[in-house]
This record gives sequence, structure tokens and C-alpha cells, in this order.
Amino acid sequence: MADIVVVGSGVAGLVAALEASRRHRVTVVTKAELSESNTAYAQGGIAAAVFPDDTVEAHIADTLRAGAGLAVPEAVEVLCAEGPARIRDLIAFGVAFDRAGDELARGLEAAHSSARVLHAGGDATGAEIERALVRSVLASAARVVEHAFLTEIVVGDGTVRGVVVSRDDGTLETLEADAVILASGGAGRLYAHTTNPAVTTGDGVAAAWRAGAALADLEFYQFHPTALATGGSFLISEAVRGEGAVLLNRTGERFMLDVHPDAELAPRDVVARGIAVEMAAQDGEPVLLDATALGADFLARRFPTIDAACRAAGLDWSRQPIPVTPAAHYWMGGVASDTAGRTTLPGLYAVGEVACTGAHGANRLASNSLLESIVFAHRAAADLADGVPAQAEWGGPTWLRDAGNATIVPLATAPDATTVDRAALQALLWEAAGLHRTRETLERARLRLAQWTAADAPAGRAEREDANLLDLARLVVDAALSREESRGAHFRSDFPFPAAGPARHSVSGTVAADTEVTVPC
Repeated sequence: MADIVVVGSGVAGLVAALEASRRHRVTVVTKAELSESNTAYAQGGIAAAVFPDDTVEAHIADTLRAGAGLAVPEAVEVLCAEGPARIRDLIAFGVAFDRAGDELARGLEAAHSSARVLHAGGDATGAEIERALVRSVLASAARVVEHAFLTEIVVGDGTVRGVVVSRDDGTLETLEADAVILASGGAGRLYAHTTNPAVTTGDGVAAAWRAGAALADLEFYQFHPTALATGGSFLISEAVRGEGAVLLNRTGERFMLDVHPDAELAPRDVVARGIAVEMAAQDGEPVLLDATALGADFLARRFPTIDAACRAAGLDWSRQPIPVTPAAHYWMGGVASDTAGRTTLPGLYAVGEVACTGAHGANRLASNSLLESIVFAHRAAADLADGVPAQAEWGGPTWLRDAGNATIVPLATAPDATTVDRAALQALLWEAAGLHRTRETLERARLRLAQWTAADAPAGRAEREDANLLDLARLVVDAALSREESRGAHFRSDFPFPAAGPARHSVSGTVAADTEVTVPC
């Protein structure tokens, strides 16, 4: 029996804890309450080929196509093939998916060739999954430590030995472990506008990088096309467009018809950029999402959370179109990991949004995120079934080993640097490394980031988060600057087309002593 620390309490962390606790001593640490995570805010649903008119092969094809040539086939095949079994697991844990009569209900979302998106509570899928898994974890043998901020991953003799966490009173505590499963989510708070909650500051990715784990594809941040443009960036699920809502400019025209054959159901990066272009043409004014044809009763029943949010903002979306704008939503990049969750650092696993398995490529297919979390969390726990693999047997993500790449190294901090201001950093990232990027804006951002430093002795949670955001902002900007092409969610106005030849992954950090990897220059 081994000691396993799971960092994070979203769907990936909870599934990993439940599965690993069947054989090992498991401690779950989370920076806030157990139920607070990005998972709880997920609306649209979870995609899986569980219906008779769908196939795993079709799901694989859709995922590869959305990934814009960068998706790792092995990871995509695992994701889609094991998805149906993991859906059955969720049902066994008590997740009450919506039903249409005797069958599971399903919706259609962008870039899917068929309706395969299961949902719960109408548009409260993540909250329902979180509720069921939290209940199961509390009933399991796993120990739960709340309000414990990950500060460092402890490494000794080349392998992970545990974690250091900071409690709310500022005290530090070391939790020894034979293995650490990182499931701490993304970093939406890098950007001024995001659908992510306050906890998403990339703490796990930053700690893994400091510990020496390789990070991959950090330039690929997905911007959700439709966040409510009334302050707060409340997410308006893609499922709304899947049910028939359309996007209009201020003159009432459906502009996406001229952008892509699939119009409002084109891949997310296409729709988000289409909206950005239209907003620029109308002096920054948000575009409109028109769901009025769906009717008040249907909207209230199918999307109760969104319906309530619209009404709280003084909007009756059954009678009038609502203003929407893109917002940072999901990180395709993260800690490089294989299909068992193994990273380049022995003893460290990464699952969920904190990880980059390559399953999403350059642009995540809608509603594949919750699926990725449960599939790879389950596989990481299974990899630990017989104990932690020995360092000599560790391996790691082989898809990184491409001799055509070269490692990204951030610019050194200037000697006269001042303490970073989070709001200024978020505004800088939004302008320089958002939907549209150029060498000029990225180089300016790189120099500005070098003028900032973290607090000398960060004691509070906010200061530690700021330090992590600064590290990650530098890495994101450098990765975006190095990729001189446009691909998926990464769009360079000065390089508007994909580069010739095979797509390559970007890497920040070390991969292996005999391996050189990262973006093409």
C-alpha cells in the first residue's frame, strides 16, 4: 500500500482519489472547499459515443479534426474508446444524467458529427457530477484536506517525494507521498476575461514546471465564443447554439454563415475569431446570441442556470437576443503526460486540465474536457494499482520526442523589476496573447513581463497565485512567440496559415537528458 497525494478536487481529482483509494492511502488536497472547482461550472455536458447511431470511430474522427493536426492519435483513441465505460462509472457513482423518456437525453455541440453530449440538470452537468463525486469521496477511505494551497512539489533523487502546502494561516506543511496525482485545473485567471472561477490560477502547472516537469503546448488557450457581455463573463453554453440559437451582428445579420460552412457550430476557435472580427467592425460592441425561436418554456427547462443568470442581468432571452463576447475558457496545454497520466518527472501524474495528453491537439472538441478528466484519472489510478512504477521503468510521454523541436526559455527578470499587478498582467495577456497575436504585441508583452517580479516572501494565497500567474504568463507568451503559424486556438495575424510540414508540439522545460523538444523557429 502506497501513500498517494491527489492535488485538486474537480472531476479528475475526485475520480483519481476514488479509484486510487481502493488500494492505497490517499490524501486529497484542495485550495478551497472540496466542492469548489472548474468542474462545478461546466454547463454543456460530456461527450461519449454511447448511442446506437454513433460510433467510437466517429468520435475519434471528430476529435482529431477539431485538434487541427496536433492531436496525439493514441491519446484520442483512448479518450473516445474508454469514454462509454467511464460514463457508466459516473452513473454508478450516482450522477443523474437527464433523460428523454427511457433513454439518456443528448445534445449537439459544435464540430460533432452527431448528437452525443450527455447533460444533467439541463445546463448544470458539472455541478451534478461534482455533487455525486464529492459525496462518494467523503464516503470513501480518502483523507480530505481543504484550504491547502500547493506551493511546491518535493523531488528527491530524481523522483517525487510529496508536496508542500500552505494553509490559510500561512503555515507550511509537507505531505510525504510515494506518488502525486496533479489534478489542479487550468489557468483562466491569466486573462482579463474568463469563464473560469477565481481558483483557476495554474498553481499545479507552475509547481510542476518549477519541479522540472516538461510542459507542452502552452500557447493553445481556448476562448469560448459566448460569454455574457454584462460583466463577469458568465458562460453561455455551446449547447444553446446546438439547440438552434444563432449569432447576429448589430444590424441583425447572421455573420457566421460567411465565415464557415457550419456557421454557429463551427469549431470554437473559428466562432470565437469570427465574433472578434465582427466586434472590431462594430467598434467593440458585443454581438448578439438570438435564442428567441426556442421559446421561454424550452429555455427555462433545458438551460435553467443560464436562464436564471440572464434574468438576474435584467435580460429576457426568450424575447430578445443577448449580448455575448469571447472569454478564456480552457487550456489545451499543460503538464505533458502520457495515456497513463505519467509526466516526465517520475512519481508525478497529471490528469484533467492541468495535463497536456495531446488528446485535444490545438483546439479542444466541445464537451471532451470532462471526458478527458475521468478517462485519464481512471488510467492514472490503474497505473498505480500494483504500486508506484520504479524510476527506471517510468517512461513518460513519448509523443514529445521530436528532434525537430527546441526548448523554450523565458526572458530573465530585469534587475529593477517591480512587484506584479494581477489586473495589469491579465490585461496584457488579453491584448497580446488572446484571440489575435502578432510578433510585435508578443515581444512587447515579453519585455513587460520581465519588468515584473513576484513578492519577495509571498505568504498569502493571493501573492502565491500572482507568482504562479507571472511564471505562466511568461511561458505562454514565449510559446506563442515561437510558434510562427496559425493553428487551432493559436492565431498569429502575421502568420495567418498553418506552417508547412507536420505539426509539432511546443515544450517548456526538460523532457529527457537525451531528448531535445519544443517549437519550430
